Amino acid sequence: MPDTVTPSVLDSIRAIVGDRGLLTDPSDTAPYSEDWRRLYRGRTQAVVRPGSTEELAAVVRLCARTGTAIVPQGGNTSMVGGAVPAEDGSEIIISTARLNRVRAIDPVDLTMTIESGVTLKAAQLAAAEAGCLLPLSISSEGSAQIGGVLAVNAGGNNTVRYGNARDLVLGLEVVLPDGEIWNGLRRLRKDNTGYCLRQLFVGSEGTLGIITASVLKLAPAPREIAVALCGVATVDAALSLFTRFQAHDAASISAFELMSGLGIEFVLKHIPGATLPLESPAPFYVLVELATPRPNAGLRAMLESVLEDALGESIVLDAAIAESDAQRAAIWKLREEHSEAQKREGASVKNDVSVPVSKVPAFIHEATAACAALIPGVRAVPFGHMGDGNIHFNLEQPVDADPKWFLEQDHPIMDTVNEVVRKYDGSFSAEHGIGKLKPYMMPDWRGGAELALMQRIKAAIDPAGIMNPGKVLP
Repeated sequence: MPDTVTPSVLDSIRAIVGDRGLLTDPSDTAPYSEDWRRLYRGRTQAVVRPGSTEELAAVVRLCARTGTAIVPQGGNTSMVGGAVPAEDGSEIIISTARLNRVRAIDPVDLTMTIESGVTLKAAQLAAAEAGCLLPLSISSEGSAQIGGVLAVNAGGNNTVRYGNARDLVLGLEVVLPDGEIWNGLRRLRKDNTGYCLRQLFVGSEGTLGIITASVLKLAPAPREIAVALCGVATVDAALSLFTRFQAHDAASISAFELMSGLGIEFVLKHIPGATLPLESPAPFYVLVELATPRPNAGLRAMLESVLEDALGESIVLDAAIAESDAQRAAIWKLREEHSEAQKREGASVKNDVSVPVSKVPAFIHEATAACAALIPGVRAVPFGHMGDGNIHFNLEQPVDADPKWFLEQDHPIMDTVNEVVRKYDGSFSAEHGIGKLKPYMMPDWRGGAELALMQRIKAAIDPAGIMNPGKVLP
């Protein structure tokens, strides 16, 4: 794409957003031009930070007239390079960071109307202050922004109970590629009036428009929470434990997370303050969280009962139940710091995949063996949302390997893992999206009528192709 970010375009943008809303100095724009994993580093002449939906729309209208390509960006926490500009400097970044208002919370309707630049953590706290729960929860929630979370249809820790991001969206406000504002901020639980347009934009990764605000479903705040960390010998044992909790009270399970012994070892090694509350290490671990808005529900007694039976049958090797909020946070820290710990350990290739829950043990076993055959000494670090079948099957470089060389093996490694995923009718992208990393996989996995339909939708909504070029579609 030719460089259309001319001085006159920058002057026009500045006239719309003011000096505060435009960054052009390379030292200011550089942090926006590299992804969190440092896989991609682009270049941009401008980071635009509109202060309102109307300002953002005016900038997009200007870009549409001049053919200037746009990279929408929230908290820049994408795991697949979905918010990184091209290397040639031909694309501007539009950041939603200043769209950071909670517009309304209705504890009767159990809805929140919120702008896209609000971080997920701030949104959770705002909901809690109103006596409600925003159940969406991911490891990067302190910096990930609502708009980006919706744009990739994030899943996270509570999907087993509340669903993915798209399951929590009632309405959206979106700036379209021509600069028109679509106001679909409806709070209705039932609205059967034609195509469900909001779901086009959730998961579209900024390729069809820029989400500027949303109406999200809330839930009643939990009155009772019970959390345990369990050591298990195998993934099959972890699955057996999950089925026991499901049979006992499936509605109380808010999270059921699987971690490998090696993953916990990395966290204990690299993350200050991380401690293992069990007497000895285990081959695998399960974090189970039960929650309910019902008072005096007896979750602790239920947790103890299920674990006691599982310990008696050697399904669980050891278990620790959190006795306080601090202990609960310490257990969750072991899970939430996995990505950071792997980053500090060395180079890693990440696979965000899903298979049917019943096939998780077989998948992990076969994928581990396949990757070991591909690269001797590679270290498999599977972890993630076992309760919904989404496993982050990450591969850490062999101990003495060159990190640069290992990262260059990303496509063969991902393809090896994905062949096992395909065997079990899974998906090569469960919650992280496609971004810049995985479009090459789309023809093989979503080719034919499905990919053609996606391309027709893109061409209809963004005929000039200015919205996040090079992402999602090959």
